[in-house]
Amino acid sequence: MAKNPDESKQQSAVNKIPASLTPNSRLFLAFLVIFAVATLLFSDRLWLAAAEGAIILVLVVYSLLMRRSQRKKLLAYVESVTYDTESAKNNTLQNFPLPVAVFRPADAQLIWANQHFFELCGSRRPSVEMRMTDVIPEFNSRWLLDGHSRCPDLLEHNGRKYQIHGNLVQPKEGQGSYMGITYWVDVTDYENTRQEYLDSRPCIALFVIDNYDEFFRGLSDRKRSEMRDAIEDLLIQWCDEMHGFFRHYDRDRFLLVFEERYLELMRTEKLAQLLEGVHSIVNPVGIRATLSIGVGRDGDDLEENYNFAALGVEMAISRGGDQAVLKNRATFEFFGGRGGEVETRSRVRARVMASALKELIADSSKVYVMGHKMSDLDAIGAAVGVRCIARKLDTPCRIVVDATKTAAGTLIDKLSRDETYADAFVSSQEAILRADSRTLLVVVDTNRPGQVEDQALLESCTRVALIDHHRRAAEYIENPTLSFHEPNASSACELVAELMEEIVERDDILRVEAEAVLSGIMLDTKNFNMRTGERTFEAAAFLRRMGADTAEVKKLMQSDLAHTVARCRILQNAHIYRPGIAIVTEQEPQDRIVAARAADELLNVAGVSCSVVIYPVSDGSFVSARSIGEMNVQLLLEPLGGGGNRAAAAAHCVGLTPDETAEKIKAAIDTYKG
Repeated sequence: MAKNPDESKQQSAVNKIPASLTPNSRLFLAFLVIFAVATLLFSDRLWLAAAEGAIILVLVVYSLLMRRSQRKKLLAYVESVTYDTESAKNNTLQNFPLPVAVFRPADAQLIWANQHFFELCGSRRPSVEMRMTDVIPEFNSRWLLDGHSRCPDLLEHNGRKYQIHGNLVQPKEGQGSYMGITYWVDVTDYENTRQEYLDSRPCIALFVIDNYDEFFRGLSDRKRSEMRDAIEDLLIQWCDEMHGFFRHYDRDRFLLVFEERYLELMRTEKLAQLLEGVHSIVNPVGIRATLSIGVGRDGDDLEENYNFAALGVEMAISRGGDQAVLKNRATFEFFGGRGGEVETRSRVRARVMASALKELIADSSKVYVMGHKMSDLDAIGAAVGVRCIARKLDTPCRIVVDATKTAAGTLIDKLSRDETYADAFVSSQEAILRADSRTLLVVVDTNRPGQVEDQALLESCTRVALIDHHRRAAEYIENPTLSFHEPNASSACELVAELMEEIVERDDILRVEAEAVLSGIMLDTKNFNMRTGERTFEAAAFLRRMGADTAEVKKLMQSDLAHTVARCRILQNAHIYRPGIAIVTEQEPQDRIVAARAADELLNVAGVSCSVVIYPVSDGSFVSARSIGEMNVQLLLEPLGGGGNRAAAAAHCVGLTPDETAEKIKAAIDTYKG
C-alpha cells in the first residue's frame, strides 16, 4: 500500500507538468495586468489604462463569484450522490465525522475535502493545483480503479493507521470524468490492540538432548553433573532473552513458554546460535552434545501448541536430530540439520518393533508391501524381507511393483524363477481390488505419500505399517499403525534384517531372500563405504549366516555395457562449480539408474565430496545428488521438492529445464555455503 518516498516525489513532479501547462483564469488575468501596466507606462492614453483596469477588476469579481458558485454546485452534487435531499440541506459532508476527500483518479487532482481531512494531512485548505499525493505521498488509488470499495491494506500517515473506503461516481451518465470519493477511518488504536494480541500469543518450545545416553555414558557422577549443568546454563542464558517461562522437566527435556513477538528473532538468529552453542559442549571422550528443538505456534490453546512442539521434536529427531522444527497449524519450518546424524538406535527398539509387526501381520487377512516409485534394490529387498516374515506367520503376502518402471529388474527376474515367488508380484490395481478391511499395507523405503508406488492403494488401506530410513520431509505418511523409522540406518533393508533376526529362524529364510536383503544394504552403503555403523555390519553378518552369497549379490548390482558407456559419457560432462562440488547438466534424457550411478561414480574423483547430476525428463528435470562430506544433500534439494538423506537425495523439478534447475541448484549451494 505504502509507496517509496522517492517514487512518490517523482510521480508528484510528473503529475504537475501537464497541470502547469493548462491555461486558467489566473494566467489570463496576469497577462491583462501586464498589458494595463504597459499601457500606463508607455502610452499617453491614460483613459485606456483606466478602462483596462476597470475591466480587470470586473473580471476578478466575476471570477470569484463564479468559483464560489461552482464550489456550491460541486458540494450539492457530492451531497446528491451520497445522501438524500433532506440531509444535503443540513450540509452533511461538511459536518461528517470522518475525513472525506474528493479527487480525480486520472491525475489524483484534489477537488474537495472536509476539515477533518485537512487535519489528517496536517494542511490548510489545498490550492487548486494540489493533488492527493502532495498531501499524503503514501496514497494510491489503484484499488479504487480496480473496482474495490475498500483499500486492501492500511495506510500509515504521520504515525496513524487508516482504513480507506470509497467509490467512483460520474456527474451524469456518460458525461464528464469520474471522481473518487474516499472516507478515511482511523483504526490506529484497534490495529495496535490487534497487533499486541498477536504478539502476546503464547508459543511453546521443547528442547531434547539427542544423544543423551551416548553423551553421558561412562562419566563419573561429578563429571555427569558438570556436563548437564553446562548444557542447562547455556539454555537458561539463551531463554533469558526470550523473556519466557523455562523449566527442566525430564532428564533430557526442557520446556520454554514465550510470546510470539520473539519468534522472528528466534527464526533469524537465535536457533542457529543455540545449536552451535550446544555443539561446543564436548564430553571427556570427545562426543559433542546435540539438541533437537520443536516449536509450536498458532494453536487454539496451550495444549495444541504443546502438541505442535512435540510433533516438531519428533520430526527433528526423525530427520537425524541436531536441528529445529517450527510447527504451526499448516506447515513445518526447518532450521539447522547440517551436522551428522545422531545414533540413537538400540536393540530394545528393534525387538519392540518386531513384536508389534508380528502381532499386526498375524491379525491381518493379507499383507501387501510396496516401496517408492522406480523401485530399487533397497525397496524390493526390504519388501522381500517382509514377505519372508509374513510367510513365517502363515499370512498371504504379495509385493506391489510396476515391473516396467523399476531399477531392480534383475532381482525381480531372479526371484520370479523361484517357485515360492511365482505369484509374489502384483500390480497396484489388482491389490486395490483384493484389499479388505483387515488388509495390512507395509510401506518400505519411503515416508512420503506422493512417492509411494501407488498413492490410491495407500489411501484405500486403513492399516499401514511404515519401515523407512530417509529423513522425514514436511509431507509424510501420517498416523501409521506401526512406524519403524530410523533416519540413521543405512537402508530400509538393514531395518528389515533386524526385524527378521527377531522373528524368523534359519530354515525360514530362502537363500535368494537373504541375498535380496543384503543387496539393498550394499546398494545404499556403496559396498559398505558410506553411512555404515555397527548395526549395519551386524545386519550384514546375520544375512551372511542365513546363506547370502556376496558374489551373487555383486551380480545383482552389475550394469550392462550400454549403461556403462552412458555413465562414462555423463562423467565427461562434469565440471567443478565450487571446491569439492561437481555438477553435470545433461541436455538429453538419461536412464535414471545410469544417472544415479554416475553421481556415485563422481565421488570417486579426488577432491570431490558432493556430486549433482541433472537431466531432462518428459515433464521437467530430474536431479540425483550424492555426498560424502559435510554437505547435506537432502537440505540442498528440499527447496526443489526433493528428499532423501544426508548422503543421497533426489528431486523431480516439474516444468524446469536442466539449465534452469542447475541455476536453482547453484543458488541453493551458495545459500548453504553462506
